[in-house]
Amino acid sequence: MKTAFVFPGQGSQKVGMLQDLYNAYDIVKQRFAEADEALGYSITKLCFEGPDTELVKTANTQPAILTASVACYEVLKEKGFTPDIVGGHSLGEYSALVAAGVLDFKDAVYLVHKRGEFMQDAVPLGEGAMAAILALPREEVVAICEKIDKEVGSVQAVNFNCPGQIVIAGATVAVEKAAEEMKAAGAKRAVMLPVSAPFHSRLMEPAAARLKDELDKVTVNDAKIPVVVNVTGEILTDANAIKESLVIQAAHPVLWEDCVATMINYGVGNFVEVGPGKVLTGFTKKINKEMQLANVEDVDSLGKTIEFLEGVR
Repeated sequence: MKTAFVFPGQGSQKVGMLQDLYNAYDIVKQRFAEADEALGYSITKLCFEGPDTELVKTANTQPAILTASVACYEVLKEKGFTPDIVGGHSLGEYSALVAAGVLDFKDAVYLVHKRGEFMQDAVPLGEGAMAAILALPREEVVAICEKIDKEVGSVQAVNFNCPGQIVIAGATVAVEKAAEEMKAAGAKRAVMLPVSAPFHSRLMEPAAARLKDELDKVTVNDAKIPVVVNVTGEILTDANAIKESLVIQAAHPVLWEDCVATMINYGVGNFVEVGPGKVLTGFTKKINKEMQLANVEDVDSLGKTIEFLEGVR
């Protein structure tokens, strides 16, 4: 059975994340120092001390989670554990690309900081929204979005996370109307999310265009480890194809359920979530209950995961 390392996206951040691993491992200290240098401010201080009001700002959250995730990966690598395949949810795809040797870590930190800025700038605060739709079939969510998109304003399904959980995004008024209709159609819940922009919707196209300019400034390598990408749910290793998919990804739905299915078809039976939180672990449970699951976000979970990985070698 193959092992996949998967990397979390925005929303998994919390003040204090990685503090104990930072105290225990020099490689973690090194990565945080490199991130501070790449950004020109201390993401280390923000991760460990907050305030939360600053950490949750998209331009800070994205490099914070990437740094934390890559640091966790580096510890596993030092211990002799590398994956057969990698993937990441939205922002987490950049962490996966660092692990696969596609992007240099410092370049990735800078890129996701700019990506966060561009996403926030694309839609004025309050004019865009997202909502999580629970327990409504994929086809119905898409159909209602298409109807509201024509009648009210821009809205689309943007995160296909797992069976029973899809996120929609777009203009605030259209998202609210679509959420109402989905509840009426039988959705168990339709919850407006506390986010500052309609991520992965077509309203993010200005951000994608600006991101392309930044990606043109950095070196993108062929992947040393296969990468499953969000925009198609397929495996890529070619540098140019990966670069193109990153540009598209900013304004395109995240097909996470498809990504996990591709990894399982590749022969994966073990999933390790590398970075803060256990959001992706929860999704994987709902996608396929037979998978073996582990995560690394602190010293305790690292110990358990090392034991797990030693057992499945």
